[in-house]
Amino acid sequence: MHFIACIKGEVGAIAIGRMSCYASRMAGKVELIRDGAIGTILIDHQARRNAITRAMWEAIPEVAREAERDPELRVIILRGAGEEAFISGADISEFEKERAGDKARDYEAITERAFASIASLEKPVIALIHGFCIGGGAALSLCADLRYGAEDAIFAIPPARLGLGYGAFNIERLVNELDFATAREILFTARRYNAREAEARGWLQGVYPKAELDEAVRQIALGIAKNAPLTIKSAKLVLRGLAGEARGERAAEFEAAIDASIEACFESEDYQEGVRAFMEKRRPVFKGR
Repeated sequence: MHFIACIKGEVGAIAIGRMSCYASRMAGKVELIRDGAIGTILIDHQARRNAITRAMWEAIPEVAREAERDPELRVIILRGAGEEAFISGADISEFEKERAGDKARDYEAITERAFASIASLEKPVIALIHGFCIGGGAALSLCADLRYGAEDAIFAIPPARLGLGYGAFNIERLVNELDFATAREILFTARRYNAREAEARGWLQGVYPKAELDEAVRQIALGIAKNAPLTIKSAKLVLRGLAGEARGERAAEFEAAIDASIEACFESEDYQEGVRAFMEKRRPVFKGR
């Protein structure tokens, strides 16, 4: 078992074996669980359907950075703990205190950093979605590269029912991952979508019976992990550029990074291994260098 007891304390990381726990003195925690080449970012606040507190939003970038730094991890799975929800949104019980008045802008900045930390990971991210995927949870799912859901998955982005201003970063993700017309429908109606409706709109790449979802996603992740990491990193960077992330002063820097990533693939040992394996009619063994 790679799940190990998590010690709670002040905000921070506690590494035990192959698991790191980013916990707070408040309810809820964010964990990085390692299992070979697969890392799982686990959102755990089951008492509130995995609603994310401010402390948990602040922990997500720390977990993402640790996942990025670990050379053994090739694929990241993002999921909620338990059986009831992926993530039911930001913890609304904090809104009057943490998301009102002068604090509202700070709260939005914290959540945006959390979203950006997942969206900018160089490693591929798969969202494993069961149960409620609402509000901030829906936005976080759209920061993943691929999304697979259980038949019980329910999706909604309901700011129009709460009177909240919805951030440009999240609307841009919604448009890039789906399309303008779908984004309008989701935001204007604030309605809920079942898993099949979400799949039809491109929110999910596949739907599975709930009992089969974990293993299905694991097999997809293992398949990706066997592919060339530098190629996937480069492709993800190109896709981010095409989605409009390279703008203004950053455009030249982003373009240079894309060119360098492509060149690194051709200069890599993995490229040589891929060619040899093809000629020898065997499965290549990529090392990410």
